[in-house]
Amino acid sequence: MSKAAAAKARDQVVRLLIGAGKAAPTPPVGPALGARGVKSMDFCKEFNAKTAGIEPGTPVPTLITVRPDRTFSFTTGIEKGSAKPGHETLATISLKHVYEIAKIKASDDQMKHLPLESVARMIVGSARSLGVQVVP
Repeated sequence: MSKAAAAKARDQVVRLLIGAGKAAPTPPVGPALGARGVKSMDFCKEFNAKTAGIEPGTPVPTLITVRPDRTFSFTTGIEKGSAKPGHETLATISLKHVYEIAKIKASDDQMKHLPLESVARMIVGSARSLGVQVVP
């Protein structure tokens, strides 16, 4: 590779939502990484090892950085809840997002009988206990 080509080559970022411990070289992982020259099986082994402590199948937002030399690194979403709920903030979520989540949850069979406000309050309580701050 010439110096000009090396200068133009940049890290590529891939965002995927993968089930904890369930990464496999099938879509969406295989095609997304294969198109960038990365061996998807190597990624899958590392990802599954890193997410072994999370309940299998839990969707984990993953940010994969692919370098020009075809090596990669990745970071996952929130690793765990807060050690000190109410004192330590790991993330923030807006009230609008809480409302959107509440609308989805209210359609579940277990929540049909509850008013939307009650479902939203339950979501806010769960968020607090995980170290997620709800902002207006």
